[in-house]
Amino acid sequence: MDQGQQHAQDPQPRQTEFRRLLREQRVWDIELPGFDPGSAPADPLALFHDWFAEAVAARQTEPHTMALATADAAGHPDVRTVMLHDADEHGWHFATHAGSRKGRQLAERPEAALHFYWPARGRQIRLRGRVTTAPPAAALADLHARSTGALAAALVGHQSEVLDSPAELARASEAAWQYARSNPAADVPTWTLYALAPDEVEFFQGDARRRHIRLTYARTAEGDWQRTLLWP
Repeated sequence: MDQGQQHAQDPQPRQTEFRRLLREQRVWDIELPGFDPGSAPADPLALFHDWFAEAVAARQTEPHTMALATADAAGHPDVRTVMLHDADEHGWHFATHAGSRKGRQLAERPEAALHFYWPARGRQIRLRGRVTTAPPAAALADLHARSTGALAAALVGHQSEVLDSPAELARASEAAWQYARSNPAADVPTWTLYALAPDEVEFFQGDARRRHIRLTYARTAEGDWQRTLLWP
């Protein structure tokens, strides 16, 4: 046996430990709720509101966070976790600096996908559709409705730019905190509020025997919603 074959059959201890840990993990080690897709409302927004409230009641950690997937002009994908700011008849709302990576990508390609995962209920929600920007006044009002820390973080700016050192961030953050405390109505011109208006929404209810329920809503040409079940 040559050295290459031995290496392939005898992974390094760290890799072996990782695989052991990975295979020991279990999902949904809880009693999962039922879900009757036949009783689902005609509009996905109503079902989202219900499932969100149930996730909060189940003490799901940070149920208002979601994965946001975007792509640049060349089609190269990106994904990151962001905070949901609202979900209403205009869409699912989130915010960022216009000059951030996701802000630039949304300017180049104004469509995205969102993903919520609430393991406390064994549920996922996936959305995709076009993204629009709100007027600057709405973005500023949304920012001021949040915490001093959120305003300070927005005031720091430079999101996605190269950082020379952690010390530079600490100095900028401290200055922004001081300014936010003394100027709670401060403007942040680059702060942008976005809304994803979905053309497709999927609700996934996990099942311990892997008989998962997947209910999709697809928007029709008339603007209504068509509901369809998918195989898991």
